[in-house]
Amino acid sequence: MTTTDKVIRFLGRTFGGRKHDYTLLKSEFAPDEAWFTELAVLVDLGYLGIRTDYAGEQIAIPHKKPRKSKRNPAPSLSQEQKAENRALSQIRILVENAIGGMKRYNILVERFRNRRPNFQDDVIAISAALWNLSLAY
Repeated sequence: MTTTDKVIRFLGRTFGGRKHDYTLLKSEFAPDEAWFTELAVLVDLGYLGIRTDYAGEQIAIPHKKPRKSKRNPAPSLSQEQKAENRALSQIRILVENAIGGMKRYNILVERFRNRRPNFQDDVIAISAALWNLSLAY
């Protein structure tokens, strides 16, 4: 989780293998508690069920393009929906820039060969701290 100033505020635990982002979110933040009621949350289409699972007035998710069907052979979003998606993506890109800033420290990009338990969590926390420090100067 980051702010609009690209400052990293929260890092979830790291997991080996392939796991979906929304599954990881539900493992970190249980849906039965009010985590996002006071926050403005901007997510991508990988979190499609977030509005039904979590309470919060300020959860923003982009509009999904409708599926092609016999009734709707040329599906498209309205101009208003496209404008809303564009506005959301202009804010969400700051999160991607923060992630890219952390990846400047190549230990996150290369194959991680350390066997110490939970060391990968320490490495990503140190990278986030270095990124936040670089924003201050």
